[in-house]
Amino acid sequence: MKRILITGAFGQIGSELSPILQKKFGMDNVVMLAHHKIPENFSGIVETGNTVDAHRMKEIVEKYQIDTIFHLASILSAKGEQNPNFTWQINMSLKNILDLAVEHKLKIFWPSSIAVFGPTTPRDNTPQRTVLEPTTMYGVTKLAGELLCQYYFLKHGVDVRSVRIPGVISWKVEPGGGTTDYAVGIFYGALEYGKYQCFVREDTVLPMMYMDDAIRSILELMEADASRIKIRTSYNLAAISFSAKELEEEIKKHLSLHVSYVPDERQKIADSWPRSIDDSFARKEWGWKHEYNLEKMVKVMIEKLKIKLNK
Repeated sequence: MKRILITGAFGQIGSELSPILQKKFGMDNVVMLAHHKIPENFSGIVETGNTVDAHRMKEIVEKYQIDTIFHLASILSAKGEQNPNFTWQINMSLKNILDLAVEHKLKIFWPSSIAVFGPTTPRDNTPQRTVLEPTTMYGVTKLAGELLCQYYFLKHGVDVRSVRIPGVISWKVEPGGGTTDYAVGIFYGALEYGKYQCFVREDTVLPMMYMDDAIRSILELMEADASRIKIRTSYNLAAISFSAKELEEEIKKHLSLHVSYVPDERQKIADSWPRSIDDSFARKEWGWKHEYNLEKMVKVMIEKLKIKLNK
């Protein structure tokens, strides 16, 4: 990795991955692609465009002599159900990126998701290789994307790498339309109002991960020798699983909080996803290991958000 393009650079993961890559590889070697949301205090190279526009993507790759793309641009699960056609269009722009990888010999990171699983998948300790029958458009696009990645590796030798990211919890970026976003919103509710209305049941258990672990997993995967990458669809990735009630109780050790549970349409999505993930392949093949448990994550989230919100 020498010249990097990040699509979705100002989204949930991109906004935290981008500065780390800038620091590691130099400000002049990281290009951030923005569609319309550009923060006021950003620094670095920014290009505007849409990943659906193959010509524009090719133009940027050639202009900066890009050799690696972190393709993060995506419509998330809950928002995806509001506009399935648009979700398909944006999420399957992955093919444009893979075509560029063939033409310019690029290395690609693309995040899949636990949304590839569905109600027919074993929900506890979900295996790496199992039934994949997603019931959301987001999940459908992620499954199609995994198969595209494997196809381009087998057919064209593209070095494309992926992990199935669980719910990601971060204090820097506010909830952005995902089914697991209650696990971020609850902290804002606790600090600002002392209460939170949760859109999933209290017994809802989902795989989660603190953002620092998620970013580190991406970097470690991309830095691993190609000989260690045995799976070219997407690796299962896990850290912690907990129920909404367990998260509430952990936060209550630090803050006053009342939670009401009023499940909405996102409950059906949550019920179709695993409760826990078997990520033994990632741990064995490229050394993945998470650092944040529930207790550590909650403590850091509260400390950071108190500063952010001036509480």
